[in-house]
Amino acid sequence: MLDVTVIEEPAAAEAALDPMRSRILAALAEPGSAAMLATRLGLPRQKVNYHLKELERHGLVELAEERRKGNVTERVYRATAASYVISPSVLAAVSPDPARAPDQLSARWLLALGSRLVQEVGTLLTGAARARRRVAAFGIDAQVRFASAADRTAFADELAQAVATLVSRYHDESAPGGRSHRVVVGLHQIPAAPPAQAAEAEPSQKQQEQQEHQLNQDDQDDQENPR
Repeated sequence: MLDVTVIEEPAAAEAALDPMRSRILAALAEPGSAAMLATRLGLPRQKVNYHLKELERHGLVELAEERRKGNVTERVYRATAASYVISPSVLAAVSPDPARAPDQLSARWLLALGSRLVQEVGTLLTGAARARRRVAAFGIDAQVRFASAADRTAFADELAQAVATLVSRYHDESAPGGRSHRVVVGLHQIPAAPPAQAAEAEPSQKQQEQQEHQLNQDDQDDQENPR
């Protein structure tokens, strides 16, 4: 089973997004037959069997083994991956395109960059899986807490300069057999963690006031230090 795989076909995405099939996919983190899944999920076996066939048709589950029980052959399935990502290519003409409106200070442009990354890396993974090869890639994930918007601006400036310097040093347009790689660097605020209580719980008046004050402060800082 793969750790993560990318869904590139609209029909497969539709199948994965179906609530019932999504539950079956999650349950198949451990292999199971239609009868076993029906017991786990509290669903009729015939209904589970129908959904299993649809998931198998779209490559989201696969046959793990067949067990002979008397005159009956039990088919045991497993999910093809522990988790799935739907490629923006599924949206075809309305998928995000970073080339439309490049803007380093736009969160929406950053989102478009991330969408393109999912699409391109997903395509690479699909091709590599067919060829039974690994994809050469590199990633960094880090957190930084800025004391002020001015520090965030200074950090972004230095980071941009460092990336430009490295790209200039290693880029070789005429290298025989060279391969083009994409470098994506992003910086965004980490969303506030959800409360420990139920998601439906209403925030207190004091919490609302604190959140509004923080948003107003961030807006003021951004106006003074736009990056």
